[in-house]
Amino acid sequence: MATDTDWETVSLDIDDDVATLTVDRPDSLNALNTDTMDALEEALAAAEDAGVRALVLTGAGDKAFIAGADIAFMQSLSTEEAETYAKQGHDICRTLEQFPAPTIAAVNGYAFGGGCEMALACDLRVASERAVLGQTEIDLGIIPGWGGTQRLPALVGDEVARRLIFFGDRIDAGDAYEHGLVGEVVAHDQLDDHVAEMAAELAEKPKFALQAAKEALNKHHEAPRDAALDFERRTWSGLFGTHDQREGMEAFVEKRDAEFE
Repeated sequence: MATDTDWETVSLDIDDDVATLTVDRPDSLNALNTDTMDALEEALAAAEDAGVRALVLTGAGDKAFIAGADIAFMQSLSTEEAETYAKQGHDICRTLEQFPAPTIAAVNGYAFGGGCEMALACDLRVASERAVLGQTEIDLGIIPGWGGTQRLPALVGDEVARRLIFFGDRIDAGDAYEHGLVGEVVAHDQLDDHVAEMAAELAEKPKFALQAAKEALNKHHEAPRDAALDFERRTWSGLFGTHDQREGMEAFVEKRDAEFE
């Protein structure tokens, strides 16, 4: 069953348990103004309420994933107003990070500043060969403010993250792959189909086990090692007795395909 929900600058398409969330401001390179951020929050909530099993985040048009935050809006903010704006960006990224299903950033073009941070908050990143990424805030007199100083080093290592943030470099898809910023690079005209295939495959996996795996992996970045290992042990044990655990193991023993819930 397919459903489509549209806001003025964001669209949400749900098809066969896969949600595709598209920032739709191509004339502004999909930059995130406040209306778009409000719509993103509502669309993510709608996708979660629908119980989707995978979510794809991308941008409309042929040039940009998300070019960044709305600089025209930010330039005159007070410290208090900037704090409110930063909190909303953090909230959206945290929602992506904690979304109860795998999330894939289909980086189809420019992903700068807040756009790069949105990609960093997703579980997986697939880049078009045309993609260009960067934490470019330094040349605006600011720093990454939606989690980039924490999530970027976790992916690419401390030295590379410092260089990218200090210099504000924009790197192409090949360099992003070499640094570990994206998991793979595909031809531009194959990106949508490739990511759709990935999402469909994830949607067929056992839902609660996949959610548990995501939560345990997130603990690696959020908790001390012993606490994270304890969480993994308890989560692993808790999956025993579920339909999908029984079905998955029976199917393996019986040499047949599993039928997960």
